[in-house]
Amino acid sequence: MKRVPETVPEDVARKSGYKLDQAAPIATVEDLPNYDAIVAEHGGQETTMFSLITNLLHFGMVVVGLPYSFQGQSRLDEVTGGAPYGATTIAGGDGSRQPSANELDGARYLGRHAAEIAAKIAA
Repeated sequence: MKRVPETVPEDVARKSGYKLDQAAPIATVEDLPNYDAIVAEHGGQETTMFSLITNLLHFGMVVVGLPYSFQGQSRLDEVTGGAPYGATTIAGGDGSRQPSANELDGARYLGRHAAEIAAKIAA
């Protein structure tokens, strides 16, 4: 598992509660051919995901979304992120809202789902 380099200025990242002390090494473009899967965290909701998906398809990548078999997408008892296009969160303009348990469950579900599909394709 690797992470991408942060592009936000450090002072802004710290004020917004970014996780700057992650132990995962930073990925490079040269590493891409060796990956079995890429799970792209994003800063928006559906429009951002649609824009990203188009580019990925141009590079011949297989897009794996968050299917409705993740029951958390159908919750009506709380405002929650998550869409068939990917795991999301609603953070608020100031970053004060952290991902809910349901949103984290959706991210874990998507990660497991993507890993299972990548393993099937590689087999």
